[in-house]
Amino acid sequence: MKKLFTKIAIALAGFTGVATAQQDPQFTQWMQNKLIYNPGYAGTSGGICAVAQFRQQWVSFAGAPQSIALAGDMRIGNALGVGLNIISDKIGPTNSLFIRGAGAWNKALGNNGGVLGIGIDVGMIQKSINNNWITPEAGKIDNHIPGAYDALSNPALNATTYDLGFGAFYQIPGKFYVGLSSTHLPAQSLGSGDIKFGLSRHYYIMSGYSFILTPRDKLTPNIKIKSDLASTAIDANLTYMWDNSIWVGATYRLTDAAALLIGFQSKPSGANALVWKIGYSYDYTLSKIKGYTSGTHEIIAGFCITPKVKKISTYGDPRFLN
Repeated sequence: MKKLFTKIAIALAGFTGVATAQQDPQFTQWMQNKLIYNPGYAGTSGGICAVAQFRQQWVSFAGAPQSIALAGDMRIGNALGVGLNIISDKIGPTNSLFIRGAGAWNKALGNNGGVLGIGIDVGMIQKSINNNWITPEAGKIDNHIPGAYDALSNPALNATTYDLGFGAFYQIPGKFYVGLSSTHLPAQSLGSGDIKFGLSRHYYIMSGYSFILTPRDKLTPNIKIKSDLASTAIDANLTYMWDNSIWVGATYRLTDAAALLIGFQSKPSGANALVWKIGYSYDYTLSKIKGYTSGTHEIIAGFCITPKVKKISTYGDPRFLN
């Protein structure tokens, strides 16, 4: 068990000289919090929105990932969207903190309510790696990895640097969305000497389309592709929504997990309507560590305050696929 944990921790840590895996945290209910992936999303829903997300991955697995994401955005005037996202991610001896402010130019396209957002986010990333952890092989020293090795040790890492991202996002509220983005554009190395953490650029493609089944039912397939050009993760989701209030869904993450989702949102009423939502998902692990964990739990909560707009030709709340 200890050997398995240390191998996973090293692979996810991204130390110089060590094979790296994707470094951005994974969320199952990503379709509920798009700003953390794409700054072009800021302002495109037309409302004042915020989402909080908590994920406990691989329950009962020592040192398992634990992630928190907070995001909020709004439109200022007719053409400017602004947002802020804060992400905390912990795995084993590694702690990451991302703080980014987003700004996007919003442009209405066509007569179907479509909005295009093109944006950037600017902020900071802090990475710390504690050297007080179980090393892969006692007595053997790897100068690229923080850790205590009997009487000898390599120092811990605690470094901060700037962070940049870019994204383009287009949506027809309540009907369709597609986004293309990249995080960690500078791809810097944090630390000095042998103890360094190498950041990788991450690329995202996400899209979803709602099929109106009846005036009270709709079915929405969603897909997200994430890659750092060394590895790629694909999330395919299908969500059914009833009466504009209750949703259930299923997600398959290629070779990694299968998940079930359930959630509820309030119905809008009147001008400047407040819509709040809560959701839960459970991931069943499909990878080789499935024998060591009882799964993954994730909770989201959010709200939107959006001026009520005249519907054009479709039924549905534009805030659900915001």
